[in-house]
Amino acid sequence: MPGQNRRKHIFLENIEIINTASKGKSIAKHDGRVIFVKGAVPGDVCNITVYKRRKKYWEASIDKILKNSKNRIEPKCSHFGTCGGCKWQNMNYQSQLEFKQNEVINNLSKIGGITISKFHKIIGSKKIFNYRNKMEFTFSNKRWITKEEIENIENIENKNALGFHVPGMFDKVIDIEKCYLQEEPSNEIRNAVNKFALKHNLSFFDIKNQKGLLRNLMIRTSNSGELMVLVQFFYNDKNEIELLMNFLKENFTQITSLLYTVNSKANNTIYDQEIICYSGLEYITEKIEDLSFKIGPKSFFQTNSDQAEILYKSARKLAKISKSDIVYDLYTGTGTIAQFISSNAKKVIGIDSVPEAIKAATESAKNNNIHNCSFFAGDMKNIFSDDFILQNGSPDIIITDPPRDGMHKKVIEQLLKIKSKRIVYISCNPATQARDIALLKDLYLISEMQTVDMFPHTHHVENILVLDLR
Repeated sequence: MPGQNRRKHIFLENIEIINTASKGKSIAKHDGRVIFVKGAVPGDVCNITVYKRRKKYWEASIDKILKNSKNRIEPKCSHFGTCGGCKWQNMNYQSQLEFKQNEVINNLSKIGGITISKFHKIIGSKKIFNYRNKMEFTFSNKRWITKEEIENIENIENKNALGFHVPGMFDKVIDIEKCYLQEEPSNEIRNAVNKFALKHNLSFFDIKNQKGLLRNLMIRTSNSGELMVLVQFFYNDKNEIELLMNFLKENFTQITSLLYTVNSKANNTIYDQEIICYSGLEYITEKIEDLSFKIGPKSFFQTNSDQAEILYKSARKLAKISKSDIVYDLYTGTGTIAQFISSNAKKVIGIDSVPEAIKAATESAKNNNIHNCSFFAGDMKNIFSDDFILQNGSPDIIITDPPRDGMHKKVIEQLLKIKSKRIVYISCNPATQARDIALLKDLYLISEMQTVDMFPHTHHVENILVLDLR
């Protein structure tokens, strides 16, 4: 019965799931209280167990589904429910798209106080599986042990894993058998490395005690058919490193860029690490329209190549650039958008905080025979100054594609000062996008919106907003 306590948890019956929420959860209501439910699909009717109570909301898990939503489907992946990577794989794709677009509109309304009068239908991904061009897998000596294993196996010998972290547990990793996010030979390479490491007693990383040889495996593919593999080691054991790298070189001849790094830091970020090319080239090549981009191990590039092209085409169309326009591309990364729109503009200025990315952008512009793009490295809030604008020309149009945290207030203040005729704001986080737009809306009218789904089976989405000077 509703309200019945069970081990200090609250058990609720016949609860209908009414909507989706942030971070892949769903929403129910009981006696006027909002409840966030893991693993539910809007339209489900469930018995649920409330395991966390806050003043403004509760959190719950499903005990039993009494009635399946019409939107519910059978997940394809055997790791669904434990791995947190594809939380919406139990929902049909058309419903995913509808909920994503509604979430964007709700964020703009509730956070930004903005009503969108003209928004285009969300553009879905043709490929809803095997769409990612980059995957990172973690080695761990603390494998996630399933309930079935605990109940049925007296002595579990292999506790190593190569896969993904369990959500909310930094030291537990799921040993992935098959992942549906990246084309083969991704699974084949990961499983072969896992098996080889076990056979040759190569130590898997212990994140708590900071020891163990094998730390991380990154696999990048490209639409040009090239393949990059980067192995991250914790310490420099030349013999064991040589053993694994030679195995990869000999058994996966399709690898065009075979790299490794030795990272003894507390975290596994590689941006400050030396990357060693063991075999092949130091990069792979991605192609968009008639442009080519060199992608190194540290390069940022949209993880869904097909949808990236659609995203950039949409941004270019919405920007309405003319041959007389000076365009600034803020947070340009490796300069993909800047180069993509360059033929439409008089001049394009790209700015980013990562020097390696700016170097790559400059080189790729040269390789693509583009002469009207200039790229600058520096902290956006500092480099995007009055002096910088004086030297490079006042922008007619600004394209901004900031990280998930959105734009710094000083950057927004500069946008308000410049008063460009149009701002095209691309965001992977509609919540911070809405927050930033709220600071610009008195000066700018939000004229159009285009949402593009880059990440099927997740709650993540890319959104483009067009701001026209009032």
